[in-house]
Amino acid sequence: MTAKSTREHLIDVGLGLMHQNGYKATGLTDILEAADVPKGSFYHHFVNKEDFAAAALERYGMREREHAASVLTDTSTPPLKRLRRYFSDLVKLYGQKGAIPGCMLGRFGLEIAAESPQLRNRISASFGHWQQTIAAVVAQAVVQKELPASTDAESLAGFLLNSWEGALLRSQVDKSNVPLELFVSTVFNGILTREFKGNAAIGKTISKPSN
Repeated sequence: MTAKSTREHLIDVGLGLMHQNGYKATGLTDILEAADVPKGSFYHHFVNKEDFAAAALERYGMREREHAASVLTDTSTPPLKRLRRYFSDLVKLYGQKGAIPGCMLGRFGLEIAAESPQLRNRISASFGHWQQTIAAVVAQAVVQKELPASTDAESLAGFLLNSWEGALLRSQVDKSNVPLELFVSTVFNGILTREFKGNAAIGKTISKPSN
């Protein structure tokens, strides 16, 4: 195995373990045994477990960005339809029937972000990019008159992302997809419509004041 492939193999194996079990419950020995790689090879590529976790988070974020792009940049489909398909995909991927339920960013954010500035910055950057990706689709929906012209795309995208992460956490606690299904139904049958009048109920910043 080449040096490059050893590093990639370690990240792939460790990412799966950390996503499933969390940062603290995944020991270096667990990663080395699962990857069948000696400790010396690990330290050839990574300073410590925290440095490795940052690389795993970057890989996770890259995969999520690729998935989002494959769905959300398909301009042959109307923006809100794309967005609904995207979140429906996430329910399948990270809901209770997914290979590894839950969001790695959310798990790490709760578990280790307060203790590690390095990982906190990585998680924050990933959430920021994710929000911008959603905001771009919301902005397209405004241009195509699927949403009111007064809609603040960035604020609404932040609300959607925060609500999704909350629903995912509740889904993990309840061991049920009901919170995720409620999120999708409420968002796409109510909030993301031209007829929705309840912007004040979810934050005044979501709609820009009219001139």
